[in-house]
Amino acid sequence: MSRYRRAKIAGGMFFFTVTLADRSSELLIREIDRLRRSYKAMQERLPLETVAICILPDHLHALWQLPDGDADFASRWSLFKSSFSRGLPAATTRSASKIAKRERGIWQRRYWEHAIRDDADFERHVDYIHYNPVKHGLVRRVADWPYSSFHRYVEQGILPGDWAGDVGELSGSFGE
Repeated sequence: MSRYRRAKIAGGMFFFTVTLADRSSELLIREIDRLRRSYKAMQERLPLETVAICILPDHLHALWQLPDGDADFASRWSLFKSSFSRGLPAATTRSASKIAKRERGIWQRRYWEHAIRDDADFERHVDYIHYNPVKHGLVRRVADWPYSSFHRYVEQGILPGDWAGDVGELSGSFGE
């Protein structure tokens, strides 16, 4: 069994990608109200600042600022994922390991995390989060995706409403 090492930076800022086990699913959008309730409940129990977030049909990206002295993002994700999954039917195909651990098989066990290193890294990840629905072909304009903190950034005057333009106007700087 592999031992994963995660960065432990109290009060750190982290970028995350959290993904459903079934990458063809649209569960996160279909169950957006459940997702919002679960996320809010997690934040009430284990506070953090959500700097940026985007919910897509089968995965989400988030940028979190942890409280001073706190490096425990793993408990937050565990609480969120279990709360969201509770009450949903289990996946039709679950491994023996997932059954033994009473996992519903909705989420991939692991998630991607990246400690933000500097201002340029921060800006790159906020842009990546907000541009992701366009990258995946879900909308032509960032402003057209409703499940994103992009709209908060526009309301606060941080980004213009037409940020990144239409997909046809882009130079490809955000792609992988």
